[in-house]
Amino acid sequence: MTTKPNAIEARNLTKSYGEKSVLGGVDISVPEGTIFSLLGPNGAGKTTTVNILTTLIPASGGEAFINGNNVVGDADAVRKSIGVTGQFAAVDGLLTGRENLHLMGRLHHLGKAETKRRTEDLLERFDLLDAAKRAPATYSGGMKRRLDIAMCLMGDPKVIFLDEPTTGLDPAGRRVVWSIIRELVKGGTTIFLTTQYLEEADELADKIAVLNGGKIVAEGTPEELKRLVPGGHVKLRLHRADQVQKAVQILAATVSDTDPLGVQVAADGSVESLRKILDTIDREGIEVDELTVHTPDLDDVFLTLTGHTTNIEAAVSA
Repeated sequence: MTTKPNAIEARNLTKSYGEKSVLGGVDISVPEGTIFSLLGPNGAGKTTTVNILTTLIPASGGEAFINGNNVVGDADAVRKSIGVTGQFAAVDGLLTGRENLHLMGRLHHLGKAETKRRTEDLLERFDLLDAAKRAPATYSGGMKRRLDIAMCLMGDPKVIFLDEPTTGLDPAGRRVVWSIIRELVKGGTTIFLTTQYLEEADELADKIAVLNGGKIVAEGTPEELKRLVPGGHVKLRLHRADQVQKAVQILAATVSDTDPLGVQVAADGSVESLRKILDTIDREGIEVDELTVHTPDLDDVFLTLTGHTTNIEAAVSA
């Protein structure tokens, strides 16, 4: 299996303001064509990290690269290869949707023909053709966000930084944006995502890093992070009542409070732990009608690792 090169790489990033340390040595690696999500409570250093990676502020120490370009020494090349959207749609309310895209084309120094071609392509791609002649002030929140992402794509960026892209959207609007993000990644784009919705990170991210107090305290796939927290278990519903006590003894299980045929076995949700359970019940001839795996969710992980709940006040971008 060929390893993808990193589109984003940070090595021992630090940032201090006077004696106040905001980042205390952050390492990040994001392979091309993947989605990386950075989670953390208010004040953790998420926005500081994004600002360093997008050349908006310098790091106090360490180094970072985007598509192989140093964010300090090759800042112009970095800016040409990235797109950035913030928590609020950065559209000009006095221009029409089409004019907003034309403006981005000029900012990227595209020729008139190329600007027009990309504009019409993006309007169609983001289902905005019917609204192209209207000012964004008349758009719904979801439409404004789609236009904002479309504007971000006018420069054909290889890496996109999305800072809470679905804040304020209803569930339907959020799922439209999720679909757009997935399509971008299918086309080879790399996504760096910050979000206050743990469901969003769970749904989209190939890899998640939890930032707390300026340091990454955990990193992995959503499933790997969930296995860090105790409380995972496998529920078995047996076929025969006379085998319940046998299962309890052999599997060190507990009997369900609500189902006389149900037993619960502590497990971390990994393939290996599940295989051991299946091998045991097969070897001992225990007949099972149903099996379900339960692992802690990302809310549990977030609370355990950071000591913060994931309500809007606690999880907004820092």
